[in-house]
Amino acid sequence: MHPRGKWGASEGPLPGMSLWRPSPVVGEDAPVNDHITPPTAAPALDPVRAAGIATMTTLALAGLGWAMRAVWQIRLATAGEPASGLPDQGEGNHRPLTSLEDSYHLVSSASGFAAAVCAIAFLVWMGRVRHNGRELSGARPRYAGLWVYLGWVVPVVNFWFPRGIIADAYRSSAPGEPLPLSLNVWWGMWLISMLTGVGLTYADSTDEIIARAYTDVWQLLASDAAVIAAAVAGIFLVRAVTAVQERRMN
Repeated sequence: MHPRGKWGASEGPLPGMSLWRPSPVVGEDAPVNDHITPPTAAPALDPVRAAGIATMTTLALAGLGWAMRAVWQIRLATAGEPASGLPDQGEGNHRPLTSLEDSYHLVSSASGFAAAVCAIAFLVWMGRVRHNGRELSGARPRYAGLWVYLGWVVPVVNFWFPRGIIADAYRSSAPGEPLPLSLNVWWGMWLISMLTGVGLTYADSTDEIIARAYTDVWQLLASDAAVIAAAVAGIFLVRAVTAVQERRMN
């Protein structure tokens, strides 16, 4: 006779009852639960905060450098051309520079260096926001990665590719939101400075710029104003695009 528990249930196996229990099936023969969705990997985003701060800082320095150029050009125009003539007197002959002309050479070199550093920082930032836009949207960018660099120097396409790359990155990062006004202001000012031939892409030597300051300073100042306005608008643009991508990251 089998002893019974408190509730009358047998505490041991009944005669003929097996103690075997089916073990769970593991390995390749295990059943697959098709209702479990595998976790989705997060987009591989590039950090943009530090790059954005560096770009805004160098834009401010480049704008300040061009403002100093404008001040010196006004000083040259006010002083007037020396009796000894222009610095470049033709046939490879150059007269000694006045102290004002010599200081303009220093200002020009410093502003040119600031612009070069700014260009490097801007390209790094631009490449990162393009990459992040692709990762956030999952769509292929309209412009290939090489155009981040070549788009500034290849004729014809340099009139719209750089703007298009940033606009595409913004739309991919903030679908449905309007483009920031600073984008068009920045690009419009950049085109004006480029088309005047005396902005960031001027081909004249420093002595030739000095000669133009003596004879036609207003064209120089108009181009300087466009460069400064582009730098200021660029700061707002970088801030807007960086902020929208950081919002998506967080």
